[in-house]
Amino acid sequence: RGTRDEADVLAVSWDTVRLFLHVLAATIWVGGQLTLAALVPALRGVGAQVPGTAARRFNQVAWPAFAVLVATGVWNVIAERDKVSGAYENTLMLKIALVIVSGITAFLHARARGSVGLAVYGALTGLSALGALFVGILLAG
Repeated sequence: RGTRDEADVLAVSWDTVRLFLHVLAATIWVGGQLTLAALVPALRGVGAQVPGTAARRFNQVAWPAFAVLVATGVWNVIAERDKVSGAYENTLMLKIALVIVSGITAFLHARARGSVGLAVYGALTGLSALGALFVGILLAG
């Protein structure tokens, strides 16, 4: 096998911690929305109030995750500040805009009472969150 010690592993850095927290929070924010959207039809079959109850419980983890996303996003920009110019800067501004839209539409979705508002704000939240995720991958590349 080689002379390498089996206990050797890559070192953990603050960059690792920052990216881990950002990806974890994105998993909750984006993945949770997709999961909840997929479950809503089944939850309606259990009872009319069940989707709303599930959404309120999701919000208890989603909004802290969104806050972590914003905080680690700022940390990412600070850590990568030497890249912030030209095309990278324009792409970063697009990501920030998508994050803002995602947060605002999620806020409006949580307060919507009619089915049209729930559908429109829910769709806009999901699409903008997916867009922010995609653009974030562009920035990481």
